[in-house]
Amino acid sequence: MQLGHDFIDALNSLAEERELDVDVIISTLEAALLSAYKKYQPGNQEADIHIDKQTGEISVNELRKVVKNVKDPEQEITLNDARRFNRTLEIGDTLRIPRDPKDFGRIAAQTARQVIAQKLRDEERKVVYTEFMNKVGDMVTGTIYKPDGENTIVHINDKIDAVLPKKEKIQAERYSSGNVMKFYVLDVKQQPRGPKIMLSRTHPGLLRRLMELEIPEIQQGIIEIKDIVRDGGARAKVSLVTLDPNVDPVGACVGNGGIRIKAISSALNGEKIDIVIYSNDPLVYIKNALSPAQIARVEPVLETKESAAVYVYSDQLSLAIGKSGQNVRLAAKLTGWKIDITSIEPDRMPTLKDIFHDVFTDK
Repeated sequence: MQLGHDFIDALNSLAEERELDVDVIISTLEAALLSAYKKYQPGNQEADIHIDKQTGEISVNELRKVVKNVKDPEQEITLNDARRFNRTLEIGDTLRIPRDPKDFGRIAAQTARQVIAQKLRDEERKVVYTEFMNKVGDMVTGTIYKPDGENTIVHINDKIDAVLPKKEKIQAERYSSGNVMKFYVLDVKQQPRGPKIMLSRTHPGLLRRLMELEIPEIQQGIIEIKDIVRDGGARAKVSLVTLDPNVDPVGACVGNGGIRIKAISSALNGEKIDIVIYSNDPLVYIKNALSPAQIARVEPVLETKESAAVYVYSDQLSLAIGKSGQNVRLAAKLTGWKIDITSIEPDRMPTLKDIFHDVFTDK
């Protein structure tokens, strides 16, 4: 019985197009045909099926063990009977009896279609899973497709959909169908219906990848990102260190006329990005982290580990704290220190009234 050269040629072309192993498909098809044959045939005979990958010929053989005394006629045969088929057989050998079941060609063709379709789905899922496991922690471009409850489905390409969970969305951002955005690949989970790709718009890694994309000095390793903290879509702080004293990390990240930082901010729904100069001195680092506020001084709280008292002039207090405490909260997260901010009055030159206090008092 033959599937034919045309079938084998088509199978080879399909395997090459989908980057699948044709031997794996054929072995899967053999197993499926064997299962179909056992259902088709009455009894409990053992059998095997082989497909010649050159000609497409299918060979079906029933298997009988050669024994001295037969106890199960469906699986055993005597030596005398076995030697009618093959004179070289001995006790303990296996006799292979060729079979050509009626209508098995139709069953084979139907089974082949089902097996190949399923194998293609399985292999494509495996390819997607492997590809995106390697992209976890990386950035991808996707198109908003549709809502799925509180989550959003995102098209990565024509064949791959991913999920943007509610907690990974930027709160003020609109996710309208057709919008093209950048996403951080958060995780890939293998599930029965295929891999589930989880995306994020709020992860610090997304900002890191955007900065690597937009700022050549970061790509080249001249400027190193030490840490990033974010309130997705609202504000972020990025601490940097330059490995070349001639390169200003703030200027490099902002770009001429702010073009670089504006492009990054635009990709994150207008998120404000504070560039912070990293310092090994934690007190200096805290002062830098509280930008854009101007800090008068920073002192460690000696009785408390990793705690600092920050003093600002009254006109800088609201800027240092930030809206709803956002600025100081992000600075504390960036530095790993607890920060308490206190307002102080600016120093001033003494007036005549201060100098001649007694005179004015007497009058």
